[in-house]
Amino acid sequence: MKTRSKVSKATFTILLTLAVISPAQAADTPSTLITLTPPADLAGVPSLPFTGVTAAPFTLPEPSANLAVTPQQGFIGDSFEVSGKGLAASTELTLVWGTGNATWVADVLPNSVNYMGVKFTKVNIVMTKVTTDASGAFTYKTKVPIDFGGIHDIYAVANGVSLAHGGYQVSPKVSVSPTSGPIGTPITVTYTGLGANLYTAGGSVLWDNHYAGEMQGLWTRGTANAVIRAAGAIGNHVLQAQTGIGITYLNIIQSPVPYSKGGSAIFRITKDAGAPAAYIKYPKKVTPTVSLRTTLTDLGLDPASKAVATLSKNEGIVGSKTTINVKGMVSTGVHTLSWSTVVGSRVNCPTSTCWIYNGIPLGTVDVTSADFSKEVEIPDNLGGWHVIQVKKGDVVEAQVPFYVQASIFNYTDKDGRILSAGIAKADPNPIPEARNGSGIPTNKFKVGEEFTIAMKGVGWTQLDNTMAVTYDNSYIGYGCGFNSNGYMVIHLKATGAPGTHIIDLHPLMYTNQPSFPGTPYGMLPILTADRDFPGLALGYQLPSVHFAITVTK
Repeated sequence: MKTRSKVSKATFTILLTLAVISPAQAADTPSTLITLTPPADLAGVPSLPFTGVTAAPFTLPEPSANLAVTPQQGFIGDSFEVSGKGLAASTELTLVWGTGNATWVADVLPNSVNYMGVKFTKVNIVMTKVTTDASGAFTYKTKVPIDFGGIHDIYAVANGVSLAHGGYQVSPKVSVSPTSGPIGTPITVTYTGLGANLYTAGGSVLWDNHYAGEMQGLWTRGTANAVIRAAGAIGNHVLQAQTGIGITYLNIIQSPVPYSKGGSAIFRITKDAGAPAAYIKYPKKVTPTVSLRTTLTDLGLDPASKAVATLSKNEGIVGSKTTINVKGMVSTGVHTLSWSTVVGSRVNCPTSTCWIYNGIPLGTVDVTSADFSKEVEIPDNLGGWHVIQVKKGDVVEAQVPFYVQASIFNYTDKDGRILSAGIAKADPNPIPEARNGSGIPTNKFKVGEEFTIAMKGVGWTQLDNTMAVTYDNSYIGYGCGFNSNGYMVIHLKATGAPGTHIIDLHPLMYTNQPSFPGTPYGMLPILTADRDFPGLALGYQLPSVHFAITVTK
């Protein structure tokens, strides 16, 4: 992939010389506020309801006849009918379903991505066409489509005028699968009927009244699928999915949206089969809908260069290898391969230096012809989007993006065998944290003992800088990988009864610093990040990561 820029070499030199880029605006680069579009190949994104055709504009005269809708409320898939009477005889009417669209908004910059909130828009969709009989009556039978929850207006339109009006309420419904299993069993929570406005678009998952995380259905038209893991004592546990702006709205029945009250189910833990092995789960690969990434993806390339760079692999974890292939080089001689990244701290944002450009050498190559190939190793550094640059002096002749995936740090013995995946007894003197492991690898601890969980390749944008941590499905805090160059070591205390205890890490949108108005759902575990998350539109693959420990007597 070749990336060109309209920024002059002089401007680029200034960028590298100053090496300071504010969180909201890169030097000489306008803010790029983008209303994100879900990837077309994202699983679970339904088409628009009914015909999928947007209705032509129409007027709403007063008074208007009433449409009879029977029943007036129900769940997705339920049958209902719309009927009218006393209308013009033998007249074709267009039935229109009022609904909405919902999506994420981001500010995509050369050096970072800022989460800027959500956007809701109303839209009218053609349900069908009907023709009244000689008495001006009609009846239309259908089923509730996969769509947002809440009240949907229904109009009977002719010649650009609504002649009659009714409505149908899509109610929320919660189901879980499976309903029993040992500690650590993945449980899928399905919530249908989330809405298309701020108060109904988000939901929270509670496990025995402990907050496990949030769920959204913006891109999936009100249907959210989240996975948590069974945790706690053998016996019955209460799992709830409730509406709220990230956290539960406990008296929603008294609110303006009383219909959006969620549901609950019982899950039975059958046994403690021991601590399951740690694992990491990335979202399925999808096609990004935004070409911009971060870290000079759209800046720096010499406009006169004709060289094209590609990679044998354009994603991987730290320590993995890829081969850069370049065709069309004009200059010869020794060239530097450089890894573009950033250093800095959010603590200073937005009043001072936040992110500073930093290039990490990947080696050199002696270019003797127009084409060359060179294998490089991905640095033990920040995750997320970077570019590999081919430079002669200060001139960038070719560059190509690479995505660094977050990964579990494995403690190994001298022969490379894994002793522990990510978990260790904490080092009593942890400052600074050793990049090759902090503590003694084990996953067995007494109550009160301190232990660590270590990750590599954590990023720096508001989308991938931070991971939320739950202990036995209770949200306890977050960890950050920016100041430590992608190496994140979380310190926890072993608690609870003897036996297996579950620790999960989930994506989190960091909204504390720099802070922007109107950014709901920030600083909370996002349980639906595999299919409804702004980073998916930009090619980010933010995983959920799953650990378990054994508390001993």
